[in-house]
Amino acid sequence: MLTQEEALARERVDVASIFAEHHVGLVRLALIMVGDQATAEDVVQEAFARTHAGRTRLRDADKALAYVRSAVLNGCRSVLRRRATVFRRAVPYEPPVWSAESAALVGEERREVLLALRELSRRQREALTLRYYFDLSDQEIAETMGISASTARSTIARGLAALGRALGEGS
Repeated sequence: MLTQEEALARERVDVASIFAEHHVGLVRLALIMVGDQATAEDVVQEAFARTHAGRTRLRDADKALAYVRSAVLNGCRSVLRRRATVFRRAVPYEPPVWSAESAALVGEERREVLLALRELSRRQREALTLRYYFDLSDQEIAETMGISASTARSTIARGLAALGRALGEGS
């Protein structure tokens, strides 16, 4: 029979393994939301630090990743609220270019999509990023954003329609 302390130790969330497996993807999520690498890394680091500090309070280890994603999105929201400049005026993130050919193939189309994505509401931008970048289900998106699954679905549908209009598609 396990003691209460041993039972708690088994239930504790392994934040280090979540960090090792999902850190890069979460930094990319934050980068899309805040627009610069250093701030994105800071947001993710803070989310993991807070998760690690409160890991004994997390009851369901299966929901720990959704909790960290929510913490990252909340951190991004806080950063954007604190900024003096409007997010839409920020310079879009440009990935490194390894050749002229890759830049030509990806550059312009990617810039157009990122700029159109920035024109969406915060909620639509978050929902579309979680769906198409992280390939999350409606329920996972809902848990991450703190909304219902039906709200997640409608937000994604409205976001796709707005993105299509912004890119001049479906006319």
